[in-house]
Amino acid sequence: MGELASAHELSVYRDNLVASGLLSPDKNLIKICCGTGCSASGSHNVAKAIEESLNANSHVEIIKTGCQGLCQKGPIMKIEPYGYFYQKVTPNNAQEILSTFTTGQPARELLFRESFIKPPIEKMEDIPFYKKQMRVVLGHNGSIDPCNINHYLAVGGYRALEKVLSSMRPEDVIEEVRKSNVRGRGGAGFPAGIKWGFARKSPVPIKVVIANGDEGDPGAFMDRSIMEGDPHSLLEGMVICAYAIGAHYGFIYVRHEYPLAVTNLGIAIKQAEELRLLGRNILGAGFDFTVQIKEGAGAFVCGEETALIASIEGDRGFPRQRPPAKREPRPGIGAW
Repeated sequence: MGELASAHELSVYRDNLVASGLLSPDKNLIKICCGTGCSASGSHNVAKAIEESLNANSHVEIIKTGCQGLCQKGPIMKIEPYGYFYQKVTPNNAQEILSTFTTGQPARELLFRESFIKPPIEKMEDIPFYKKQMRVVLGHNGSIDPCNINHYLAVGGYRALEKVLSSMRPEDVIEEVRKSNVRGRGGAGFPAGIKWGFARKSPVPIKVVIANGDEGDPGAFMDRSIMEGDPHSLLEGMVICAYAIGAHYGFIYVRHEYPLAVTNLGIAIKQAEELRLLGRNILGAGFDFTVQIKEGAGAFVCGEETALIASIEGDRGFPRQRPPAKREPRPGIGAW
């Protein structure tokens, strides 16, 4: 993998990945969930047992994905190209799982059941938990290896960045976000396009993009699932935002209790830098942007933006009064 010098080179590289059949729908794939929940249930041991059971003629590939959602049934996996969904698998099930690719039939005892009197359900999309879901933000979770940038590229990753840097002005990007009516998810629902517009017009010389990955609400693991299972989508969004508002530095604020998210983000940042999707002169467009990970101590209040910024600056995580807002000049307080 070498540096990509232009948006065209990125497009060619992606096309070559797709042509190689990296994630072809007819490949024999075991997509095993290795998110936090299933990892705690032993999914890595299951993956190891399957790898040890493979032989040179198996033609089966194992993909360790992010969280697939149904954590209480973990470890879980999806068997492609059949679409079979297996739950509560153990290392002892390795041969049964591999036999699926020989017979084409599912391992019946590993299928999902609502109760013992109901028939098993073979496909993930037919399971009640998944049946009405339409995943957007989490659309790639369960489909790609979060530690393999080629997987993200093969499903269309960084295509938006390619378009932005090759054919759009910062003002065009902000207008596109404004028209989309994308809003903040912190409760206020503030339109992102308006916020980006304010930040673009701010006269401060140094601007910073901060991704708030700190979530303290019990069971509210949306941010964690993205950072663990699809970290490149976060990085791509941050680069686009930085280009739009004129920032060259970024922080991802993650609570220390998310070690897998921190690890996967670190790997993603390194891979993006190697391809010149982060760093200096991104895709030869003359735009620079670097990202660092900041681990928080887990304070609930640091989910609030001004407390989060104080924590990044090395101060106690404590909210600040406004105005001024973050996007307005605050002499002597910081470059935010």
